[in-house]
Order: sequence, then C-alpha cells, then structure tokens
Amino acid sequence: MITFHVLTLFPEMIARGLDASILGRAVDQKIIAVNPVDIREYTDDKHGRVDDTPYGGGAGMLMQAQPVYDAHRAVSGGKQIRTLYVTPQGKRFCQKMAQELAKEEELILLCGHYEGIDERALEEVVTDYVSIGDYVLTGGELAAMVMIDAVARLVPGVLGNGASAQEESFFNDLLEYPQYTRPEIWRGKRVPEVLLSGNHEKIRNWRLEQSRERTKSRRPDLYGRYQERQRLMERLSGDKRNQIPLMECLARGQGSIVSVSGEDAAVYHRESGVCMVKASSPESGRFLLSACPGETKRYLVGRDFMAQMLKELGCVELCRCRQFLYTRKVPLSVPHKEIRKLEPEDLPHLLAVCGGQNRSYLEERLCSGAVYGAFRQGKLTGCAGIHAWGGLGMLYVAEDARGNGIGSSLEAYVINRLLERGYTPYGHVPADREAALGLQEKLGLYQAGDTFYWLERPAPAKQGQSRGFWPQNPA
Repeated sequence: MITFHVLTLFPEMIARGLDASILGRAVDQKIIAVNPVDIREYTDDKHGRVDDTPYGGGAGMLMQAQPVYDAHRAVSGGKQIRTLYVTPQGKRFCQKMAQELAKEEELILLCGHYEGIDERALEEVVTDYVSIGDYVLTGGELAAMVMIDAVARLVPGVLGNGASAQEESFFNDLLEYPQYTRPEIWRGKRVPEVLLSGNHEKIRNWRLEQSRERTKSRRPDLYGRYQERQRLMERLSGDKRNQIPLMECLARGQGSIVSVSGEDAAVYHRESGVCMVKASSPESGRFLLSACPGETKRYLVGRDFMAQMLKELGCVELCRCRQFLYTRKVPLSVPHKEIRKLEPEDLPHLLAVCGGQNRSYLEERLCSGAVYGAFRQGKLTGCAGIHAWGGLGMLYVAEDARGNGIGSSLEAYVINRLLERGYTPYGHVPADREAALGLQEKLGLYQAGDTFYWLERPAPAKQGQSRGFWPQNPA
C-alpha cells in the first residue's frame, strides 16, 4: 500500500476530489491511503494565521515557514519521506516519474498558495520540486490530485486489471490507438472493419500501426525514442534465444535503454530494478555496467566473465540458470481445467503451497494479477505466474498433488496468457533442476545456448543482505 500525505490549506478539497470512482474504491480496499493534513492546525498564531507579507515588498502574501515545517514534521515523525512541492518552477511531471513514485510506500505532497511558501521551509523539507505544466494555478491542490491519480493507478490492484496500465497513452513511447464502441455506424462513420473481424492478431497489428502513425504526427519526440528501441531490438533479434529478456523488456514497454556499445547493450527494467546486460567482451561489459542506474537491485547477464566481474564488484550470485523461450504462436494444450487467476485473498493458501517463499513478493505479484492457481475439489494445489521482470516462474505444486500433470498445465496456461498479449514467453530454470529442465522441453520451449546468471547488488545499509522484494530464487 502507498500513503499520500497532502499538506494543504484546503484538506476538504483533497478529500472530496479523491473519494470517488477508482481511487475511492482503492482507498476503501486499503490499496492506497490519502491523508489530507490542514497546515492551519500547526500555526503558532492564535488567530490561525499562516501567511504574511514578503520581505522586500511585492504583491500578495506568502505562506510562513513555521506552520509548513511543523505540519511536515508531524506527518513524517522524523522519518525520511520523499516530499514533493508542486510548483511551476519544478521538474516536469511525466509518466516515467509516476512509475518511479509508485514504488514509494509514502509520499508527502506540499501545496502552496498565495505567492508561494517561505524558502526556508522548502529548504528544510522538500526533496523534489515538481510541475504539471507551464501555467499557474490558484493553489497546489489540483496539481497534487493530478499527480496522486497518475501514481495511484500504477499501484498493483488499483485498476483491477493488470494489463490496463500497459495499454494506454504513452505505453512503449507510443500514443494510444483510436478506440470505438457501439453503435457500429454513427453520423455515417463506421467502426473500422478490422475491429469487427474477431481476429486478435490483425486487431493487434492494426492498433500498433495506428499508434505509430499517431505518435509520429503528434509527438515526434516520443516517436524518436520508439525508433531507437526498435533499432536495438532488430540488432538483438539475430541472437533471439539468448537476448529474449532484453527484447521483451523493450517490446513490452517496461524498460529503457541504459547504454549501447556496438552490438552490446544494457536495458533497465524499471518496475523490478533489474538491469539486463549483453556484453561480448570484458571491455564492453565494464562500459555498460558503469552506465547502469544506481538504483539497480539485480543483474541478469549471460557470460561467465560478466558474472565474475559483478562478483568482484561485490554482487552476490543468486542463481546459475538455463534460459528457455516459446517462439510459436500456437497456444498450448492445458489438460487440467481448474486453473484461474489468484486474488490477494488467496495469499494464505498460496504460501502453504509455496512453503512460505517470500511473502511480500508473492503478495505484490498477486495484486498485479500475475499469479495463477490450479485447484482440485476446491483446494489450491499449485501455482505459476509471471515475474516482475516479465519471465515465467513461481511454479510450485503441492507435494501430495505431484505426478498428475498439474505443473505442465500451469506453465502452459501462463504461456497462453502471455501469447494473448502478443508477448514471447520466456523463463529461467536453475541449471541443476533436471525435472524442471525436462518440463521446458516437453512443452516445446527452446533452450538458449548461453548460461545465465542472476546476481544481486548488496544493499547499502547491510552488505550482502537480500532486499526482500524478490523470491529466494528467481526461477
């Protein structure tokens, strides 16, 4: 859950503006929390005054430092909480920033009024100055609500459909395609025939082309970034079996290009904090690693020398894996029929099946709609899902249910879900798990030639300690 603390002179404006529709439901379901804080309650002035004339003269009034500082201190309780001051002078708010902020557990948004806030208070409490556009509002409340809406909808469980946030404007640096609903003909204008065809692949291709054309004409800056990613994906496609994680990260719009060195590249998966590095030489590897973001949590590399290089830098090897991918477009057979997407309330049963594997990670994946369960007579007997970075995994079958084909049905089911979205399913299996390796071949997945390594970057506070967001084993 993420909590938004809003420091404001008009708390009722925040409360009323965010208590309806999707965000209102998310608050009721305790997926997010909104805490409007009245700055006036913290003034030392007996008349409740929070403003005064600015030194040096000038029009208007200025909010005083003391009530703002004390309100912030009361909310933060001495903790370091990221604090955003909404101001036209700030950095431009964008989807990438919203994705970054959605990872926080708490955020404080400070709303100014009048001619602004005494600079001394800002110096004490603000970590980020953020603007929603080059225009001036009467106060910061509307801007704060815009930012809360944009951030909250990225929190797992808020939209209810894990795919919704990925199929809209700005996804993959492309603007959203045109959409239509009933009636089929309105004012002489027909819905495009392809949308009535029922052919999902044709519809997907039509939408992609429409998004490209719309972006090219309306947002050439975004289209340039899209083309850069496409060029890199084309270069990587010559070695698809080995480079599928980087390709899928870019194709699904979940990653950004960190750096390119000839035919090599590093791609950063924002949501999970994974940096995927393709390097053909130690020199190229060192160059690419030096460009990886400071917030990187884990690395996925495909060469022995890269794994050794990261170990020398203090990273801990988590797993030595074989990589598999499913390249056909034909859905797999799923003999076991009692499979469905698991909900957050299924967590206790899921933990029982998984033997208590990393509760917080499984809970996050459940809220993202990325875990599926197999049932027998109403009892959960196995699960499989999609990892935060996009790979297949989390395949567990209860001990008393093994040998009945449940594991293969679960993995086939998840593969089919990925195929429906136009993705290429792939995953990693520890090199010493013979049964799991055999299952991949049985299902028709191809094995990459390289051996792959997962390594974790040590946490700054306690060297070598796991950050807790990850399962004990990434496969």
